[in-house]
Order: sequence, then C-alpha cells, then structure tokens
Amino acid sequence: MIIDPKTFERFNLILTGVVVPRPIAFVSTRSTDGVVNLAPYSFFNAVAYNPPTLVFSSSRKAPGWDDKRKDTLTNIEETGEFVVNVVVDPIAAAMNATAAEYPSDVSEFSIAGLTEAASELVKTPRVAESPVNMECRLVQVVDIGEQPHQHGLVIGEIVRMHVRDDVLYEGPNGWRVNHQALQPTGRLAGNAYCRTDDVYELIRPSYSQGERLPEERAPGAGRAAD
Repeated sequence: MIIDPKTFERFNLILTGVVVPRPIAFVSTRSTDGVVNLAPYSFFNAVAYNPPTLVFSSSRKAPGWDDKRKDTLTNIEETGEFVVNVVVDPIAAAMNATAAEYPSDVSEFSIAGLTEAASELVKTPRVAESPVNMECRLVQVVDIGEQPHQHGLVIGEIVRMHVRDDVLYEGPNGWRVNHQALQPTGRLAGNAYCRTDDVYELIRPSYSQGERLPEERAPGAGRAAD
C-alpha cells in the first residue's frame, strides 16, 4: 500500500503504529500561579550530548476543549523550565491516569497518587517514584504546522539528572544503565504499551579511513532464517 499522508484518513494511527517503540517523557511543569502539571508525551527523544539536549512535541490546543491550550507547553513557554521523568513499568498505570485533559488548576500528581520531590536547579518538582529525572531549561520552542493542529517542538537542555543508585553500575568503560533494574516502558499505538525485558546485543562495527571495506552482502543476506 502506498499512503499519501495528506489524504489518508487517520494517518496519525499509522504513523504512531510504525514509529515504535517510543520512550515516554513524563513531563512535570509549574505554572506562573504555582500549579503543578504532569503529562506524558511519546514524541520524545534525546538529540545531543554536548550540551545534553532532549526534545518532545506537544499539541498547542487541548483536545476536547473549545479554547484551552495545553498546560505543559504554556507553562514551559512562560517559565522556561521543566522536568522529564522516565516512565517505568511500576508507574505506567499512574502515568496513564494523567493522560486526560484536566482543568488547568488541577495537579495530576494528586490524580495519579504520585509524590512531588524537590529539584535542585529548577522550581518544577520531580516525580519521586520515577528512577530517573532530568531537570531541563528551555532552549527553544519550534512551531510545527498550523492551527488547529499546531504543535510545539520543545528543545531543552538537561541541567541536572537524578538517577536511582540501583539503576547504574560501573562497567569496564565507565558507568552504564542496568535496564533490567530501570524497567522502562515503551509506547506503541492506541492503548498499547510494551516492556523492554527481552534485550539482545549487536556489536557496532567500526571503520577507519583507508581500511578495506567489508565484503558486500547479497540482497536479503541480512534476513533472519525461517
């Protein structure tokens, strides 16, 4: 099937179904009035080491409301800060509870039964139950598309990271993350999520300038055996 995104009905269901699994940014923010907000975003990734930078995308308009803007995006643009909390299996249900579009004066921490923990460099609280929290300062918001479907791509610099001790271990080449201890949750499509408990390794190849190239493989040679 050849799909034209501009004419295919509900193309978003196809897009979110094939770009998988996606990590989930559990973003906490604080409004200028002091109301704490918490919401999940799966259009999310890390994009640079130096400075350590991550991005996530949020729609500007709150679905199901006539004129309400997304609290997360509004708070970030007004305060210039936020915290990304990593979603893991033990708090996946709590994360899901925050996905509804609640009134702006409601804190999703209370709805989800999660605990606010003080950050070090930003005023926004962290999720205490999450094993990894990344305090961020806003670098830029890039507008994508037009209303009523406009999104804001949030680019943030990580200024402090909190990692639970058991999630880290010291390997021969430095500190590493124990993913069995982390138990990160992956986002699929619709109401589907996945666990990352079936892990395998592929050693990344290396190449030096002037080195002999590896032999070419015939088409299909990389396929798994039936």
